[in-house]
Amino acid sequence: MKSWKTKTGYRVIRVLSGRSNVFLLTNGGKNIMIDTSAKFMRRRLDEGVRQLNVTVIDYLILTHTHFDHAANAFWIKEKYNAKVIVHKSEASYLTNGENIIPQGTNVITRTLVNLLGKMFFSRAKYQPCNFDILVDSVFSLKDAGFNASIIHTPGHTLGSVSVLVDDEVAIVGDAIFGISRWSVFPPYANDVKQMINSWGILLETKCSVFLPAHGSAKSRQLVLKDYNKRI
Repeated sequence: MKSWKTKTGYRVIRVLSGRSNVFLLTNGGKNIMIDTSAKFMRRRLDEGVRQLNVTVIDYLILTHTHFDHAANAFWIKEKYNAKVIVHKSEASYLTNGENIIPQGTNVITRTLVNLLGKMFFSRAKYQPCNFDILVDSVFSLKDAGFNASIIHTPGHTLGSVSVLVDDEVAIVGDAIFGISRWSVFPPYANDVKQMINSWGILLETKCSVFLPAHGSAKSRQLVLKDYNKRI
């Protein structure tokens, strides 16, 4: 499994890749999972966690509540007794197992959403899950034993959040995409201007590695290049 180690020894491990990335942040004692992928990826996610010999997940952070991020939240909460953290603006979606219908950011994705969006996302409902902690603009993870925080990075959805670890690694959900070698611009975002503003917030940190939920890690240089191009 691909992993990143910070200056204080925290490890960020990509437990699952493919349809959506799932990350585990660990300090050797406590474990935080970020996102859960889609329901059909549950077996692979379970295998990945077992390979790491992880028996306790203390917290589950959802970068947002689309099905390919939150569909296994109830299962993780029940199996590992994890405390679920979500942004306050998306709490009702999680407790109802519902999706926010995204907007396309190019001609192709806009057409797909207009033609199939409502039907697809109504069929993509997932098992509802109760939250334990609601976050707003900033939430420190110091009490959980980490030099890390959750920050609000809206744009893809209103309640999208990112996790900053040691001011080195940013786990950004769908605020950026890692599919292209040349750009981090996502194919879906409910508010493009707001999303680009969130890139600016991320760039105000010292993070040099950006880990998206789709695709591979992206450098600060690429994020900055795309930001300057679109601001």
